[in-house]
Amino acid sequence: MRLRSLLFVPGDRPDRMEKALSSGADALILDLEDSVLPQNKPAARQAVATFLAGKRELPVFVRVNALGARTDVDLAAVVPHGPDGIVLPKAEGAVSLAELDRRLTALGNRSAGILPIATETPKALFALGSYGGVTPRLCGLSWGAEDLPAAIGAATAREADGSFTAPFEIVRALALFGAHAAQVPAIETVYPAFRDEAGLASYAARGKRDGFSGMLAIHPAQVAVINGAFTPSPAEIAWARRVVAAFAQNAGAGAIELDGGMLDAPHLQRAKALLARTEDK
Repeated sequence: MRLRSLLFVPGDRPDRMEKALSSGADALILDLEDSVLPQNKPAARQAVATFLAGKRELPVFVRVNALGARTDVDLAAVVPHGPDGIVLPKAEGAVSLAELDRRLTALGNRSAGILPIATETPKALFALGSYGGVTPRLCGLSWGAEDLPAAIGAATAREADGSFTAPFEIVRALALFGAHAAQVPAIETVYPAFRDEAGLASYAARGKRDGFSGMLAIHPAQVAVINGAFTPSPAEIAWARRVVAAFAQNAGAGAIELDGGMLDAPHLQRAKALLARTEDK
C-alpha cells in the first residue's frame, strides 16, 4: 500500500467523502475524532459506515476516538464494512497497539491495518520505540503537534514561520526514528496553512529529506504538492538503478566507485528502498 498522501475528511461530511475520492490522495482518513463534535458523532458513524459499504477506489482508513468506550462504539459501527485501516489517536506505544489489535480481532476483523498517531500525550513519547513486533497490522507511524502542546501547557508547537519549536523538533525526530525502528513508513504530520502552497512544498520536501515517506493532508488542495514531494524524481530513480546495477556487477565487493565517489552498503540499501517505493502502487 503506497502512502504518500493521506487525506483527512470529517466523518460528518459525506459530501466531502465523495469529492475526496477524486483528490488524487493515496488514501482517505474518515475522521470520527477531533473534527466531529460530540453531538454529531452518531451521525458521523452512520455516514462513515455507509461510505465504507459503497464502492471504494482507494484505501480508506477511519480515525476512531482514543481508546475507551467511544472506541468500541466507533469500531462496532465501521468494522463490519471492512475499512482498510484504523487510525489510532493518542496512542501510547505497544500497549495501545496490542489493545486495538485485540478489539479488532474480537470483532472478527483480521485484515485492517493500524496507523497510530504516536505523540499526542506526554506518556506516549516514552513508548515510541515499542511499536515493532507487536502485530503485523502496524502499517505506519505518524505524529501530531496539536494535542501535545495543550497537554503540557505550551502556547504553541510552531515558530512564526511555521517551523517547530525546539521541544517539538525532538518529538518529530523521535517519531521518525520510532517508525523506522518498527520497520514501517514514517508519516509526516499535517501542515495547517493549507493555502500556503510554497510553505507546504518546503515542509514536505524537508520531510522527504529527513526520512518520512508520506504525509497527512487536511485539504484536497494539498494532495498534489504532497504526492510530488514524496514521489522519487526521475533523476533519483536513475541513480538508484545505477547503484543497484553497479553492485550487481561487482558481486562480493563491500565498496565500489561510482561517479568519482565511494559507495558502500548504506548506499545500496538506500537505492533499493527508493526503488521499492517507486514500485509500490
